[in-house]
Amino acid sequence: MKPVVSALNAWSCVIISAFAIIILSVLGSLYSSNNHAYTGSEGEPEDGPAVAASIYIAVMVYAGFFVFCGLQAYLHMRDSRGGAISLH
Repeated sequence: MKPVVSALNAWSCVIISAFAIIILSVLGSLYSSNNHAYTGSEGEPEDGPAVAASIYIAVMVYAGFFVFCGLQAYLHMRDSRGGAISLH
């Protein structure tokens, strides 16, 4: 199987996706707990768990990017070693 994206793009996507998953998970947990110190007031947003649900959907999208780009990076590493079977 051949990689679809370049090695630099694959590794960049892996790193950015990992940070996005961490940061958005923290934000989602803060919104789901209706933390008043974080949201700024008691009325904004009106439905914190709904905001958290949409943030968790974004986390799932970034998890998909993480898996896809990780597979692409693995294919580049395998290709640079000479393929699945290397005769040296």
